[in-house]
This record gives sequence, C-alpha cells and structure tokens, in this order.
Amino acid sequence: MSNETQGNQIDIEGIINLLPHRYPMLLVDRILEYEKLKHIVGIKNVTINEQFFQGHFPGRPVMPGVLIVEAMAQTGGVLIMQEFENIEDYVIFFMTIDKVKFRKTVTPGDQLRMELEVIMFRRNVCKLRGKAFVDGKLAASAEFASMLVKKDEKK
Repeated sequence: MSNETQGNQIDIEGIINLLPHRYPMLLVDRILEYEKLKHIVGIKNVTINEQFFQGHFPGRPVMPGVLIVEAMAQTGGVLIMQEFENIEDYVIFFMTIDKVKFRKTVTPGDQLRMELEVIMFRRNVCKLRGKAFVDGKLAASAEFASMLVKKDEKK
C-alpha cells in the first residue's frame, strides 16, 4: 500500500480502498483521526462543483440534509470496514437512522467535520452516533445502524 494511512489519519486513497462509494457519492475526503472500534473524525470539503447544488437550490445552494447524514455514515464506514478481510466483497447498508437533527445549513466553501462514536458493534452490525460541524458549530446529528453484507447475497 501507498501512503494511505499515516499515524491515525487516512487520505483519500485509503478511503477509496475501504469504501465502495465513488464519485459523485463519495462524501468523505480525509480521516483526521480514529481509534479502532471507538471513534473517528473525518472531513468533507464542500465545493460549488457538487452535482446536487445545481438543483438544491438555484441561487441559494444548500447541501441536502440526507447527504450530510450519508457523509457521517461513510465516515463511520471507514472505521468499520477496517475490521474485515476481503472488504472488496462487501457493501454497507443502512438499517436504521434515528434522532436526526439539522441545526445549520451547509453551503459551498464549508468544511464539514464529522465526528462519530461506536455505540455497538457485533459481527456485521454496527450502531454509531454522529455529529457534523461547520466552523465548530453543530450542523447535524444522528444515530444510525448499518449492516455489512456480502455483495453476492440477496436480501
């Protein structure tokens, strides 16, 4: 592997090796810190070039709340995917999303900082609590559970 991980940071190359998401749905740019199965901090640099800004909203671009939650979930996915062998054979699916609150709009030029903690982890199921901040101000929070599933399994 290349310089994907350095200390407890992970660059975009390392993220791409851990997550199945690709443009335009990859919503985490860097992992600033993590502690295995405990917590993780990641960032998403929000630019006007994001596809969703074309329609959300013309003249007043705002990052959709569901994509903020998705960015938090992907950050958590980076933490969880490190625990499995042959990660290319798996994909993570939402099971539940609870206690979602939006507090501040996220707009082009913002840097979204996602902080997540593991509430529960058993075999292939994980529950996380996340918060997303812009300039130190809470933009969104949520709790969610995800399940790791083999790509060839049908549900």
